[in-house]
Amino acid sequence: MFDFEKLEVYKKAKAFNAGIRQFLKDAKLDPATNDQLRRASFSIVLNLTEGSGRFSKADRRNFCVIARSSIFECVAILDVLGKVYYTFLIIFHSCYSLI
Repeated sequence: MFDFEKLEVYKKAKAFNAGIRQFLKDAKLDPATNDQLRRASFSIVLNLTEGSGRFSKADRRNFCVIARSSIFECVAILDVLGKVYYTFLIIFHSCYSLI
């Protein structure tokens, strides 16, 4: 087992990504929004993982900052969708609780 697999934040990021992927299977979003949300949620997991493999504290912190920014990006997309479509509000709150 890799060290990052033991991190609680990594486990939550994986669960969040899985929830987003399931949501995207069911949602009828335009391709650009679908792609942006999919990539941003995956970026959270990947940046946490990559950062955990860095040796310097500054490098690790940088990847955590990028992962945090990707979380904000996902929340913003879901928030905008929630304002347009009421059903997305339910998904938004479900995914938001995983963060």
